[in-house]
Amino acid sequence: MTPGELRDFCLSFNAAVEDFPFNPETSVFKVLGKMFALTSLDGRPLTVNLKCDPDDALRLRREHPGLIVPGWHMNKRHWNTVTVGAVPDAGRLPDRVVRELVEDSYDLVVAGLPRAERLRLDRP
Repeated sequence: MTPGELRDFCLSFNAAVEDFPFNPETSVFKVLGKMFALTSLDGRPLTVNLKCDPDDALRLRREHPGLIVPGWHMNKRHWNTVTVGAVPDAGRLPDRVVRELVEDSYDLVVAGLPRAERLRLDRP
């Protein structure tokens, strides 16, 4: 997955926007003001911080060592840093897996929104 594909996918979700609250190089993708993805699209390798269920986060880190690690500068229990590009000695995550993780992050954030906001997004 290229940086452009990652950006386009994050923006494909209902009410998703890109913001730059930290610096011009760090893209923060939000839904109704709540962050679901954070990345430096120019980073090499390309990584993205994604929200994750704590039990799933531990499982994913075990299954994909070196590619999914505790969230950098984030709550390590609820966030993972996912390497999108190839990593020497660790391989590469399939694009399908990256898409699923981004969607799961979006869904977790939406699930935490007030009911009225979830209904506006057509996601009860």
